[in-house]
Amino acid sequence: MIRITELTKRFGPLHVLRGVDLEIAAGRVTAIVGPNGAGKTTLMKTILGLTRGDGGKILVDGERVGDDPSYRAQIGYMPQIARFPENLSAAELIAMLRDLRGADATIDDDLIARFRLDDQLRKPFRTLSGGTRQKVNAVLAFLFQPDLLVLDEPTAGLDPVSSGVLKDKIAEMRDAGRTVIVTSHVLSELDALADDIAFLVDGQLRYAGSVHDLKLATRQLSLERAIAHVMVEGAVA
Repeated sequence: MIRITELTKRFGPLHVLRGVDLEIAAGRVTAIVGPNGAGKTTLMKTILGLTRGDGGKILVDGERVGDDPSYRAQIGYMPQIARFPENLSAAELIAMLRDLRGADATIDDDLIARFRLDDQLRKPFRTLSGGTRQKVNAVLAFLFQPDLLVLDEPTAGLDPVSSGVLKDKIAEMRDAGRTVIVTSHVLSELDALADDIAFLVDGQLRYAGSVHDLKLATRQLSLERAIAHVMVEGAVA
């Protein structure tokens, strides 16, 4: 479980996170949503330890983020825009990561096969299309069967078939007891995928809880309309 307490973050005069309190349950898919500039990516990066909060704290399975970076070994991260070494192939990059993890590290060959990436893995990154790069981005996040997955706009740039493969994989990981944090601007796909929602506006949590409870409280049938209701009304009964 992840427990976030009174988390604040500024970038110069810009107050990005304003006292965020949030618990992310283990074995569930939690979607972090909100308008552009709401603080979603900053929140995810503080969980990963890539950005330090100015105040508050984050505990991942009881370990405070920032005290010991070894907790990251159990996290798979899929950034919205991945930076790959253009002269390497995906196969070479995977081999390097496997060497770092040790000989007993397992590769998610299932996802590679379902993405039909076998014939693309040995090509240099500079020759790969945007959609293929995004598939490799996903494969790298799922390497070594991580306990926690942090996925930033994971289906962006994917064709409908590949998007479906990735969403199925996310659901499988959740069913296997893994914890998934995901952001997406496509609320309709989160409606079917997410168990819980954390809705940020201007760096503050407007709602945190289950998708089901949000729909009940707002009397809306879809997540998109429920979120719109919260944006207009400003509170959930």
